[in-house]
Amino acid sequence: MKTLDARELNRATLARQLLLDRARIPPLDAVAHLCGLQAQEPQEPFVGLWSRLRGFAPEALDGLLTGRHVVRTHLMRRTVHLVTADDALAWRARHGAMLRQRVLGTYRRELGGVDLDALAAAVRAVMADGEPRTMTEIALHLADRWPAPGRRPLGEMAVAALVPMVQLPPRGTWRVKAGVRNTPLAHWLGREPDPPGPPGADAAGEALVLRYLAAYGPAASADLRAWCGLAGLPAAVAAVRDRLVAFRDERGRELLDLPDAPRPDPGTPAPVRFLPAFDNAILGYQDRSRIIDDAHRGLSVQGARVVLVDGRVAASWTVDAGTVDVSPLRGLGRAERAAVLEEGGHLALFLSDGDSDRVRVG
Repeated sequence: MKTLDARELNRATLARQLLLDRARIPPLDAVAHLCGLQAQEPQEPFVGLWSRLRGFAPEALDGLLTGRHVVRTHLMRRTVHLVTADDALAWRARHGAMLRQRVLGTYRRELGGVDLDALAAAVRAVMADGEPRTMTEIALHLADRWPAPGRRPLGEMAVAALVPMVQLPPRGTWRVKAGVRNTPLAHWLGREPDPPGPPGADAAGEALVLRYLAAYGPAASADLRAWCGLAGLPAAVAAVRDRLVAFRDERGRELLDLPDAPRPDPGTPAPVRFLPAFDNAILGYQDRSRIIDDAHRGLSVQGARVVLVDGRVAASWTVDAGTVDVSPLRGLGRAERAAVLEEGGHLALFLSDGDSDRVRVG
């Protein structure tokens, strides 16, 4: 079994994540290929797509949101993701048990003794009129019947776990600051999510395995689990294993991959890329050393925006008054600094609608 070193894994990851060369594909295809984008910070997916696609225009993503081709919903790891409508409908049932358990992991004491099936039925009754509501408004409707848990636990269980919901535009559209208004996924998209498969079958899980490897492979089973948060995937992996190839990493872990997926030469040049907060190129793995040093791993969960130099996290960045500020995490060579300044200038133009190309490198 061939061993892939960190640089080989890095270049494979960049290629799968559309970070080695900007792709000439529509934004909807990119969202589908990436299995969604992390989106709890509403504006971050715009930077994620800008860094991956040639000629990306924010209005294109706005149109996908308002046109109901992509949705904002709780899915992988109980975090808000921007996913295609088709994937939301196909995957939501497979994530249902995990979503419940994650909310219970935070509010087990408050929700102890609550009949979750009865609570789900009550949530559906509240939302049956088609009126979008905030989480607080939903919780207020439930509090008379379930006063003990408190509004926050009731609201989070209702919105993030029990009934598939979407966050409606203008939330998540370009440059708009809007609160969260929720409506059932079935109401917004015109049909119910796909039902769970029959006992012993896991078509949704098998599709997740293959789609994950296309966008993140080669990867270990632990990486897959860290990305989606789902238990019970070993059977799905086993079911598709004859369609996969296997490698090892330098730690000896088995890595699985699609046979024909790109695994570029490790000497392939990697351009500077600016990543948004919580980008899945980092969060999509349990072992993130292929793209970020362990010393800086905390940045990936703190919401820091990072800069890739030669394919690895080498700086963080912020933006203020049209100026992109870059804070290196290591010394940058002259050519690296010039490349950071150039790409940062392009980012500043994108974020300022062409008004500023100012970049500062600390």
